[in-house]
Amino acid sequence: MPTTNPSLWGNLSQRYEKSQTRKILALDGGGIRGIITLEILLKLEQDLRRKLNRKDDFRLCDFFDYFGGTSTGAIIAAGLSIGMSSQELLDFYTDKGKDMFDKSCLLKKWKSLYESGPLLEMLQDTFGKDTNMDIANGKFKALLTVVTMNRSTDSPWPISNNPLAKYNDKKRPDNNQNVKLYQLVRASTAAPAYFPPETLEWDAADPSKTFVFVDGGVTPYNNPAFLLFRMATHPGYRLNWEKGEDKLLVVSVGTGSAPSGGEYRNLGNTLLQLPSNLMYAIQVDQDINCRTFGRCVFGDKIDRELGDMVSTDTKESRDFLYVRYNADLSEEGLKEMGLGHIDPEKVGKMDSVKHISNLRQVGAQTAISQVNLDHLGPFVK
Repeated sequence: MPTTNPSLWGNLSQRYEKSQTRKILALDGGGIRGIITLEILLKLEQDLRRKLNRKDDFRLCDFFDYFGGTSTGAIIAAGLSIGMSSQELLDFYTDKGKDMFDKSCLLKKWKSLYESGPLLEMLQDTFGKDTNMDIANGKFKALLTVVTMNRSTDSPWPISNNPLAKYNDKKRPDNNQNVKLYQLVRASTAAPAYFPPETLEWDAADPSKTFVFVDGGVTPYNNPAFLLFRMATHPGYRLNWEKGEDKLLVVSVGTGSAPSGGEYRNLGNTLLQLPSNLMYAIQVDQDINCRTFGRCVFGDKIDRELGDMVSTDTKESRDFLYVRYNADLSEEGLKEMGLGHIDPEKVGKMDSVKHISNLRQVGAQTAISQVNLDHLGPFVK
């Protein structure tokens, strides 16, 4: 581990300055389907609380060292990183889901979103209006990365609160840690056709450091699991966590997925389907990367050629232990979970706010059928 100044980490210096096993939680984008993610996390949190013999105030931030998310996953990851429980976030989504993800409702409020609209106010209330990305500010309980898309530069911008990172150097006028947390999360959730873009100012004295952001889900990191592995271990990010399946755990949680079949019938149909198709393909590709470099101990089948890539061969050590939890939202997948009464189309869209109860059923049943602490191996003691 690099030599560090304790002030960089604030009250987290004891946790992050010593060498120890590390655990990462990566959360996909997917709009209101983040409810599926939260039902899975709720069971994981409850199971860990019982297994570790912890009290009711146990949170996932007491177990995982690093949270990262894209779009709706960024909202959840940010909440977890400041010590919110899965239940608190699930209640937030259930109560505020329509205001956050109902496209017809949002389009009517388009102008107000540029100013101090309902979503912005909710994010301010949840994360604090003055909370910035400085990990030493006393608000954070764990590391966080929020995946955004910088439309000014046409490049993905994964922004972390790792105090050792090059662009988190407090000597820089364009230091990432000065950015407000709620604004960064808002930027990551600025889905085209759902929200207007978010403009963020990095350096008031330099107009060239003001950028326009849209949803991180339009980057290659709608599933950010492999990105977080890279940011935790590659020397360029200066965190330098040790690789090894007994040293690093990556748990990746999706918002549910299913391939959409059929042809692109016309231009309008293509424009409607293409973003979801691309996001599905990207999600699968990032998952394959994790299963290739990590030892996958649980995950659904990738395809008929690769299978599930779950590895039981311990002769070759992998870079990390990997778990992938995700709901199958196809008609067949729902039937296998005993949820054949649920219409796949009603739970497949990112703005299915009228079907929150169905999403909760899917998430809860996915959690029951998939979450198992045995998957976490030596990281649960």
